[in-house]
Amino acid sequence: MKQLFDEVSFACSKNVTKKYSTSFSLAVHMLSPKIREAIYSIYAFVRFADEIVDSFHDYDKESLLNEFEASYYKAYAQNISLNPILNSFQHTVKKYHITDDLIRSFLKSMRADLNKETYETVEEYHNYIYGSADVVGLMCLKVFVNGDDEKYESLKFSAMKLGSAFQKVNFLRDLKDDYELLHRSYFPGVNLKELGVTEKEAIIAEIEADFKEAFSGIKQLPLEAKFGVYTAYVYYKRLLKKLSSTPSGEILNTRIRVSNPVKISLLAKSFVVYKLNLL
Repeated sequence: MKQLFDEVSFACSKNVTKKYSTSFSLAVHMLSPKIREAIYSIYAFVRFADEIVDSFHDYDKESLLNEFEASYYKAYAQNISLNPILNSFQHTVKKYHITDDLIRSFLKSMRADLNKETYETVEEYHNYIYGSADVVGLMCLKVFVNGDDEKYESLKFSAMKLGSAFQKVNFLRDLKDDYELLHRSYFPGVNLKELGVTEKEAIIAEIEADFKEAFSGIKQLPLEAKFGVYTAYVYYKRLLKKLSSTPSGEILNTRIRVSNPVKISLLAKSFVVYKLNLL
């Protein structure tokens, strides 16, 4: 009956994804059915770790993160965990040969969020983004290429750029909560209290450059993954466009969103581009 428990575990990961991110859930649904479960399991794993450091303010976050990490490695060693999120994730790690350096880099960036509030240098900023976002893109890429190491190496750079772009958009969108609630400032050399037009435009230009590098890789993805990843790309590009047209003061006072009707419209347009083979 282990198979039934595994099915329930993957269903839990899917539910976590749907509850926490309607936009990401929509993108995952555009992937081939045979790889959706794996991507849900990756998202749920990284989401729970992120929740520990970002949301559980009334609890010992460091202890919880230590327990989460130890429980994952125990699950990996034993091929099972009664935590369904860890159980599904360890299955995905093994099936798609996700290397441990990616997982350790991710957990290292999560651990940084326990205490570190300001990123003073570009190197610190890039290292954090690599661990918190780039490696998540690489985990997903492992699933997309399904063991094709040559394909993985050829798409690795663009996958990291897409992860970076998504994360930087999130940083810009979440300025208010990150700064006021979590006291974090990720952009080096930027005074968030006085985010000016010049600083904002520089951040936007940096993200646009990441998206440009990422798009070349999206076009080369296997068919099973291309439409889903392109859908996420289009959504985040629209979010960036909205952030670009929003005054800095407003970004600091509210969380910018893309409405559900606009999401549906973007999905429809993405589908047309995909079906007409315009990627």
